[in-house]
Amino acid sequence: MREKYRDRLPPHPVFLRRLARTFLLAIVIIGSSLSLGVLGYHHFAGLPWVDALLNASMILGGMGPVDILTTRSAKLFASAYALFSGVVLLAAVAVMIAPLVHRFLHRYHLDLDEVDRDA
Repeated sequence: MREKYRDRLPPHPVFLRRLARTFLLAIVIIGSSLSLGVLGYHHFAGLPWVDALLNASMILGGMGPVDILTTRSAKLFASAYALFSGVVLLAAVAVMIAPLVHRFLHRYHLDLDEVDRDA
């Protein structure tokens, strides 16, 4: 009887496609945010492209800045980018794990339905 209710779950290949699609979406979100940070550090702080990439990557990853910023506009950008990066990182992780949580809850709900039907 248990297998009958598991058939309502999407097949494993469908689940893997959903997982891949959300993973790609998370990569796009992170890549866009990283690009924004690189452009901002290059423009506002006057850092070379590689240094701007390093600073943006470190902020986006939650590690902190590498270079000391001297101008007011660079400091304002860095603080705004740091706050933005915290939200983006959480959103990207949520996007990536959403299919896993959805499948787990769906399977758990199906198990509860089976218990209710047996009672």
